[in-house]
Amino acid sequence: MSDIQERIAAGLEQAFARHGFAEPSVDTLRDAAGVSLRTLYKYMPSRSDMMLAALEHRHRRYLNRVLDDLPVDQQAAREALMDRVADWMRTEASHGCLFHAAVASEPGSTALRDLLERHKQEVASRAALATGLAGQEIALLLILEGLTQSWPLHGKNAVAAAKGLATSLA
Repeated sequence: MSDIQERIAAGLEQAFARHGFAEPSVDTLRDAAGVSLRTLYKYMPSRSDMMLAALEHRHRRYLNRVLDDLPVDQQAAREALMDRVADWMRTEASHGCLFHAAVASEPGSTALRDLLERHKQEVASRAALATGLAGQEIALLLILEGLTQSWPLHGKNAVAAAKGLATSLA
């Protein structure tokens, strides 16, 4: 992805995270991307392309922030993983998972469903590998998804519960 495409995708990600997928007008998306309408459509000719680019950008940022450079000690990695998901929720996703929101906005989109599945699969496999829970990817993903959904209501208590559940998988 070129620098301009990356910059556009970053702006679109922020616009969709702030306004949802149905609300932002093309003008809002253009302004968020920081380019002319012509440039926006040159790189992303449809709203679907804009959504996919924004989510691909989000996917890379999430993996980098939540899963890169976890502690080598597996128990410490489990705790750090839950803390990082909570930090992500606090700073980036207070309304829940942007990937699920995208699929909900266009339930018939195979491309969005495929991206959601790829994102969740990669999160689960990388998290399981880092935490010593290989073979328990679905259980670990269930804990992470539960934390993502319960964090807005329960905050630190949700993190503590997720840590306890992850420890019980060992």
